[in-house]
Amino acid sequence: MSRENFWTSLPRPFVALAPMEDVTDTVFREVIMNISAPGALHVVFSEFTSTDGLCHEKGREKVIERLLVNPSERKLLKQKGIRLVAQIWGTDPEAFYRSARMITRNMDFDGLDINMGCPVKKIVKQGACAALIKQPVLAREIIQATLEGTDLPVSVKTRIGFDRIQTEEWMANLLETGISALSVHGRIQKADSEGPVHWEEIARAVRMKNEINPRVVMMGNGDVMNLEEAHERSEETGTDGIMIGRGVFHNPWIFNPVQKERTPGERTDLLLQHTRLFSDTWQDRKNFDILKRFFKIYVNGFYGAARLRAMLMEARYAEEVEKIISDMLRKEG
Repeated sequence: MSRENFWTSLPRPFVALAPMEDVTDTVFREVIMNISAPGALHVVFSEFTSTDGLCHEKGREKVIERLLVNPSERKLLKQKGIRLVAQIWGTDPEAFYRSARMITRNMDFDGLDINMGCPVKKIVKQGACAALIKQPVLAREIIQATLEGTDLPVSVKTRIGFDRIQTEEWMANLLETGISALSVHGRIQKADSEGPVHWEEIARAVRMKNEINPRVVMMGNGDVMNLEEAHERSEETGTDGIMIGRGVFHNPWIFNPVQKERTPGERTDLLLQHTRLFSDTWQDRKNFDILKRFFKIYVNGFYGAARLRAMLMEARYAEEVEKIISDMLRKEG
């Protein structure tokens, strides 16, 4: 018996936080959900997780940490009614089947998402993620294997083409499978994150969905910077929802309908929350330098931010971050 397909019960338009490597772990998801307005964020994703790694006896222990959900995050998910989806990637249908079974049986996720859009060259060279756009038969086999391994709703995150726009043939290939949802980034693999987002191609994908498989829930993705723009893009393209990724780097409070200028104190408080939670969660299992990419997110837009950031970049552990910030506040006070 299949579990609930939560995608069909989400409000329209809904908003999702996109899966991002070394970003959307349990710590960052909790930080963002904590400061999001009730009802403004509906779906969050794990970091992308290798199916080969999950199936490898020796590598599994490290890889599976990408799917960690802290008890405090679990509590927030329930309080705010936000759904959590595990994203997986690879090239071997059998590994997708086994990974889907493992996640479904042993973890508490609301859905599974297959990455067919990551443009990073070292991943594409393996024939995975966006490279699957060039291998439509294998892509369908992967989807089918995943569906056979789970009773959770299965979604796909992809792009409008590989080295050229291929919306018609590629979307048709995906929409003819049994997926529950499809998120479309409006660039080709070759463009990575540069150049214009082709929202007209996302609208084309929606029209195709309406003809081929109206039950599939559609999301658009690409450089959306606030909730107002998310709703506008959804309305103009006909998507059911919008996925926001890098927009959260410009404004961690993006999932709030009413925006206001954040004080330096609010920004450094959020940085400290993130740092403490990162340290408590990962201890020495994750390189502390991963955290440093977030310093620019929190420490910007106020006098002295650049100098403070430079000092923080020299920190090696959470206690140093706390001391640097407390020293700064004491001097200013």
